[in-house]
Amino acid sequence: MQRPMDTADSKASVVIKLHQNVTETSFNSSPLNPAKDHSQRKCNANEITEQIPLAANPSILLHVLSSYEMGPNDLAALEGTCKFFRRPANFEPDAALSLPEVAALDTCCQKAMFKSMKNEEKEKLKQRCGGSWKLVLGYLLVGEKNYRREKSQVIAGPGHSIIVTKKGDVYSFGTNSSGQLGLGNTEDQFKPCLIRSLQGIRITQATVGSMRTMLVSDTGSVYTFGQDGFGVLGSLGTYTSSPKLLESLKEIFVVQASIGGYFSAVLSREGVVYTFSWGHDERLGHCSDLTDVQPRLLSGLLENAPVVQIAAANCYLIVLAYQPTGMLVYSVGCGRGVLALDGRVFTWGRGNRGCLGHDVEQCESLPREVVGLKDVKARHLSAGYYTTFVIADNGDVYSFGQACGAKKANVWSPKLATWIAALNEQVVQISATNTYDRINQEFHCHTLALAESGRMYSFGEGTEGQLGVRLAGGEKVRSAPDRVDIDLA
Repeated sequence: MQRPMDTADSKASVVIKLHQNVTETSFNSSPLNPAKDHSQRKCNANEITEQIPLAANPSILLHVLSSYEMGPNDLAALEGTCKFFRRPANFEPDAALSLPEVAALDTCCQKAMFKSMKNEEKEKLKQRCGGSWKLVLGYLLVGEKNYRREKSQVIAGPGHSIIVTKKGDVYSFGTNSSGQLGLGNTEDQFKPCLIRSLQGIRITQATVGSMRTMLVSDTGSVYTFGQDGFGVLGSLGTYTSSPKLLESLKEIFVVQASIGGYFSAVLSREGVVYTFSWGHDERLGHCSDLTDVQPRLLSGLLENAPVVQIAAANCYLIVLAYQPTGMLVYSVGCGRGVLALDGRVFTWGRGNRGCLGHDVEQCESLPREVVGLKDVKARHLSAGYYTTFVIADNGDVYSFGQACGAKKANVWSPKLATWIAALNEQVVQISATNTYDRINQEFHCHTLALAESGRMYSFGEGTEGQLGVRLAGGEKVRSAPDRVDIDLA
């Protein structure tokens, strides 16, 4: 649940006061008639004009609404508290839209993902979100926040690691027996190496699996390298050591990809989920053959629900869907954890080694709030194989589950991660290995942490180079976080 907006302290109240001042100032003047003023800019009635509304309509209020970084809640508050903002604004591209609706559309058009969509795709997304441009804006903002689009990212996999910079460059390091580093060879790397073959391609998101990597570009294309298929236990199949465009997804504009232990999933910019490859025990979420390698639409309740984030683990998929009244969580397969809008943390599924944070080792069939975090407002959640990390709104980091990489007892309820606090850094993202090396049937557990300063830290097992450094003296584990030689500022 979200706290009701206090309009006395909100951006909406500021805009209302501005409207009142403008109205009083221009009471005796001849106000502009937007419809008449733009009589020479009529658009085709059968399509939405490609021109951004703010550029097409010289309105002071519209300029304020569009440039003041007002969110969907602020815009909705304007309509709810002032009659002026509820009536049609007579602005292109739709004269029937209210001023907040036009402003929401204007802000959406400033988003790269939305700007590249065709008119019919924009309208379809609007209907999927509930028929309002304000809701579309909310969908876009939540998506940007959840998968760190156009921000630096660190991803820990079973034996290798990937870094995506905010400029779209990609670095890889760790084990490389199947070319999963994308460097054109199969040599292990103990420090971050730039994937030069991606020059000219801006990558916005990455996902790592067992001997496999997938990258998503700003144009919606998906590139993959490493194992070509999921193969069978204990055997290697064919592999690709350089990034290769995934042809089966070329008709889908992908914004996020996620690799599980037995399947892969992708999310389109319209909020549609597709799954493909080996769906062990029908966990693909559709009824095709288990060996089907073509991407198929995730069926059931999610067909009409706009999805903002997906997370695939060893044998299950977590989906976060956007709704006008809040977020809904769906689990295909088992379960794990999810972050609510108000900062609460819910977990479910297997409770091995305390990874659910409920102080007991038992399974939970339904999402259950982590009581040990009841006084914490969480803003980031990372679920590893048997380890969970939570970053609080104040910057504190909590962990529970397996003491990955260190010879310590399991943690059954959330505890402050003192070894991360000792860094004296504001940590903004954590990535813990969430699956295992299915081919060699080994589990290489390590964790990456990204600080607001752009510094990156790693800890856990590092025999394959996945920590971004060669451990000295035959060591296999680095228990405390240490700096990786790369600057992501």
